[in-house]
Amino acid sequence: MIEATGHSFAAWAGFIAFVVAVLAVDLGFFSKGKAKIPVPEALWRSFGFLVLALIFGAGVYHFEGPQKGTEFFTGYLIELSLSVDNIFVFILIFSHFAVPAQLQHRVLFWGILGALVMRGIMIGAGTALIDHFEWIIYVFGGFLIFSGIKMLMAADAEPDMENNRVIAFMRSRFRITQNFVGNKFFVIQKGKRYITPLFVVLVLIEISDLVFAIDSIPAIFAITRDPFIVFTSNVFAILGLRSLYFALAGIIHRFHYLKYGLSLVLVLIGTKMLVNGWYKAHIIETSHALLGTAALLLGSVILSLCKTSDKKTAPFTGWVPGSDEKKKKAKRKKKK
Repeated sequence: MIEATGHSFAAWAGFIAFVVAVLAVDLGFFSKGKAKIPVPEALWRSFGFLVLALIFGAGVYHFEGPQKGTEFFTGYLIELSLSVDNIFVFILIFSHFAVPAQLQHRVLFWGILGALVMRGIMIGAGTALIDHFEWIIYVFGGFLIFSGIKMLMAADAEPDMENNRVIAFMRSRFRITQNFVGNKFFVIQKGKRYITPLFVVLVLIEISDLVFAIDSIPAIFAITRDPFIVFTSNVFAILGLRSLYFALAGIIHRFHYLKYGLSLVLVLIGTKMLVNGWYKAHIIETSHALLGTAALLLGSVILSLCKTSDKKTAPFTGWVPGSDEKKKKAKRKKKK
């Protein structure tokens, strides 16, 4: 089994300080006064975050050895790939609410901060569970296989946003303004506090990331038990998510089959976790998981580019928290 290794307080403090500095520069200095990030700039920023992750991974490889380096790169690739799946969901939500591009920036700003906090809490909880209950790895592995199959079946599903349960709950509990009020989440009108549709969008974004984290955290624990590697690979994937969104939003429809590749990656990682846990050994090496993950993702991207037309934008499909599939809704009505 993979043994967890400890890192000094200085390593954790140094990395967290680095993350704060990067957020301050990216979300603060570079984005100050901008309504949205232009595509060329978003591409350069995304490339910059990739370079930072590669440099950090090279440092892990050099100072902690090939095993830890491979674990970091495998974890980062998996988390980055699942982050791309987040973008599909973001577009579905933004499109349904007709969120102007200049307001999407603000939602993603707070969405990323919330995601970092949630991932940190879940990683800590996952580490504690594995340390105290060894059998939990079988639960994680089985859950990943189940999630992969479920994602595969929902890849072409059209979510019923009109009957979304999260939106219905918020409408029944809070006063919501009819339209956006600038970039505000809360406003006071006629002496009463209202939430705006922009806050509803933020809640959906945060819930989406929470659900994706439930998939991604077990996936990274299938690669390594080292909480430092788990946390750093997650953080590097999330840090560049906002830039990646603005870079890919206009062409994300070209990556339709990536969803299938991601589904198979979850099944692969879940299988690795179950097999290695059962035999108490590295039957499926991390390097093999890295190669398998890269092959599935690259193959799905190539297939997507070959099968989709750049001139024709297909309707977005997938999963949104609180939304059933439209076809299933229609079938239920017919039965009634």
